[in-house]
Formats: sequence, C-alpha cells, structure tokens
Amino acid sequence: MSFIRDDDTGLVLIKPDWPDCPANVRAYSSTRIGGVSVAPYGDVDGDNGLNLANHVGDDVNAVRMNRDCISDFFPKDVTFLSQIHGILAVDAANIQDGQIVEADACYTKLSKVPCAILTADCLPILLASTDGRCVAAVHAGWRGLAAGVVEAAVLQMRKNSGHEITAWLGPAIGASAFEVGADVVNAFTQKMPQQKVHFKPLDRDAKFLADMYGLARTILQGVGINSISGGEHCTFTEDALFYSYRRDGVTGRMASWIWFE
Repeated sequence: MSFIRDDDTGLVLIKPDWPDCPANVRAYSSTRIGGVSVAPYGDVDGDNGLNLANHVGDDVNAVRMNRDCISDFFPKDVTFLSQIHGILAVDAANIQDGQIVEADACYTKLSKVPCAILTADCLPILLASTDGRCVAAVHAGWRGLAAGVVEAAVLQMRKNSGHEITAWLGPAIGASAFEVGADVVNAFTQKMPQQKVHFKPLDRDAKFLADMYGLARTILQGVGINSISGGEHCTFTEDALFYSYRRDGVTGRMASWIWFE
C-alpha cells in the first residue's frame, strides 16, 4: 500500500498495493488528512480534515468542498449510497446524480463509472474481476458481513462476469480494538462455525475482540475468492490517519472507491 499526497489540497490518499488487480482498474481510499472540515471533523492535530459524509452533522458546504478536493481522483461525479447496514447491492450505472439509494454495495460493468462507499471503522471491500471488466465496492460492518452483503455483491458481479474475482480490504477497526458481545459472535458462528477463530474472549463482561479482516477473508474464501489483499490498518488506533466512530462518536467518514478504464 502506498500513500499519495496532493500538494495543492494537502489531502492524503491510499493507493492499494493489489498484486492481482487488473492494470486498467483504479482504486483509492481516503484518510482524514486534507480538506476543510473543522473539529470534530478535522484532523488529529485540530487542523482541517477531509470528511466526505453529509449525514454526520458537518457543514454541507465543507463536505462539498472536500468532495471537490478528491474529484481529480474520480472519472466522473459520484453519488454516495445511503448505507443502512443491509445486504443490497445495486448497479452504480443506474444511480442518478443526487439520487438517494439505500444500499451497502454497488457494482458496475461499465467503464469510468465509480463505485464508492463511506466508512469510519466498518470495512470497505473493493472487488475486481480479473479481466478488468466488472468492479464493486462493499460497505461491510459486522451486521452486513454476518447478513451476507459480500455474497450479494459477488453474486451480482458473477452475473456480469465469468472471470475470477480479486479483493482488497481497506482500512477498518482492527482485531485489537473491536470489542463485541456474544450476540455478534453468534451472528457469525451460527452460519459459519469456523468463524469462531476470529473472536478472542476477554476476561470480563462476556466480551470478545473481533477480527473484521479475518471474518471477511473467511467469507470471501467461502464464495471462492482466494486472491485477497489489504487488511493492514486499524482505524481505531491510527488516529492520525483515520476517522473512527467507535473512538470518537461524532466524527467524519472516509471513502473507498473503484472503477475501470
């Protein structure tokens, strides 16, 4: 994984190191660095930040300016999904400008159509067919992961491409910070008992530490995807780089997006 700094705006983006990603596919993930949002949507030093979400209480003009800051890294304007921790995957090519679409994944088989999602602890998953002709972006919180949002996105991709799929896991809360209850453990293990290995019991209050990256890898492998990259960050502990809802409560959101030329 490499970082890109834009000298004009000061923003810092992540460019995935994704060995099996086709050469015509473009993908990025934002950080909290850059932009014009002020506290509590700024950066860790109290300077302006790159919040990209309209639904968290930030000034709408600041969000618009932040989105303008990253526009050079999109092939065209993007309308972000209204994410509800569900499993619906929609065709990004059918989303009209400004349209409110409640879904947690989007895909496309059309070139220069970006698929994008917002996160601040939940796991962003980017998917690409190995022929470079179908891509998807998935917002995977624990509820969506357990309910089947990954499987729903993969199903739509396979309807549009007969090729293998490769995955990249973007910045999410790490295994040392994501504390959950037994209800979360049960949500995964009742469907996939092998997921138990991704929960570490704590010595108090029947709590566990959950490995979101491990859970996602097991689900991806379960649908036949073995080319999986990323999963290297923790949004909760790396406060200089990332917003974290669990850490801060009122905070901004990062974006992860993908398209093909």
